[in-house]
Amino acid sequence: GHIPPHLSCHKLQESMLSSASGFKNYRGILNWCVVMLVLSNARLFLENLLRYGILVDPIQVVSLFLKDPYSWPAACLVIGIKCELLCYNVVCIVRGSISEKVGLLIYIFNLTVILCFPMVVVLKLPSITPVGGAFALGVYTILFLKLYSYKDVNRWCRERTQVKARSLSRSLSCPSSPSVSSRMQSHVSYPGNLSLRDMYYFVFAPTLCYELNFPRSESIRMGFLLRRLFEMWMVPIIRSSMKPLQEMDYSRMTERLLRLAVPNHLIWLIFFYCFFHSSMNFVAELLRFGDREFYRDWWNSETITYFWQNWNIPVHKWCLRHFYKPLLRIGAGKLLSQSAVFFASAFFHEYLVSVPLRMFRLWAFMGMMAQLPLAWFVARFLRGNYGNAAVWLSLIIGQPIAVLMYVHDYYVTHCQDDPTISEAL
Repeated sequence: GHIPPHLSCHKLQESMLSSASGFKNYRGILNWCVVMLVLSNARLFLENLLRYGILVDPIQVVSLFLKDPYSWPAACLVIGIKCELLCYNVVCIVRGSISEKVGLLIYIFNLTVILCFPMVVVLKLPSITPVGGAFALGVYTILFLKLYSYKDVNRWCRERTQVKARSLSRSLSCPSSPSVSSRMQSHVSYPGNLSLRDMYYFVFAPTLCYELNFPRSESIRMGFLLRRLFEMWMVPIIRSSMKPLQEMDYSRMTERLLRLAVPNHLIWLIFFYCFFHSSMNFVAELLRFGDREFYRDWWNSETITYFWQNWNIPVHKWCLRHFYKPLLRIGAGKLLSQSAVFFASAFFHEYLVSVPLRMFRLWAFMGMMAQLPLAWFVARFLRGNYGNAAVWLSLIIGQPIAVLMYVHDYYVTHCQDDPTISEAL
């Protein structure tokens, strides 16, 4: 018969931590992790402060970027970008008066200079430190990707103009539904976008894919901005002591790798949060840039491919829009196109590591290309939690292998005969 409600207290349901429950709100556990991380680092900070005193020397931090405080070659390289932007914008403005072939040759020349000029300067000037060189090359690489996208979108606009299209969509490859704020703004059409103001906004915007009309937020939220700024300044400065690398032989590589794996992985996670969440949201808030999807849930990746598609959304969108899809349109297969994307990524990884270190060992290049067979293996033989564990293992172990190789080779190449550096290490 019918049981009164007050006599029934059970129903068919799963435990919250079971995947079948559908429960997804783990904010409290995340806060617990943050509290534990702060407490553990606070204990370590106090212990080191009492034992060793203040170890952070501002002069040493500056010396990572500058060898001579009166000579700033890396900073001058970055400042020189203004000339590149001006030349590029002039070319885009006069595109209607020159042929498509001549314009393409000018574009290719300018983009080649953007990659080759800073590389030559970094290799030829010993006053540029590895950190300063990596920063300058990183800025030029971002500029290269942005201007390539700028060139492609304006070419698409010219092609649509030639077929007498009446209007342009807000995005030629990544359409989104117009928001209230975007409808309130004036709509820009080609060639009205060809101005230095528009180009500079795109250069500073936290995206690699150009649009004529970016989604914009209505106002700057000062509370949100200050929180992101606070997070950027709260990144811990980690100083670790290592034995001289000349004592490291290959029989102890496994031990050294295991000791390096966890600290390296934690630094990488801190970098991810600081750059992709705090810094990019800070810049986006300042510029009222509306699209804040800088990453997706890569931590739930069950395949290597899913990780690379979701941990760095700006780069993934650029590769998909300007490289992968164009290859498919000219008849290349999916496997060939995917391999080409990994090859290009491997090239830029090696470019950003080998040139500042002034040595070419191809560890970063081979590490990226090794992702292809690893992705095939994980997708074919591992599923669910096993696949996710394989992705985490590749992140925790894979990166320290490349780091260890570069540290060892850099010491052997540059620092073996320097007693000051040997004592510091």
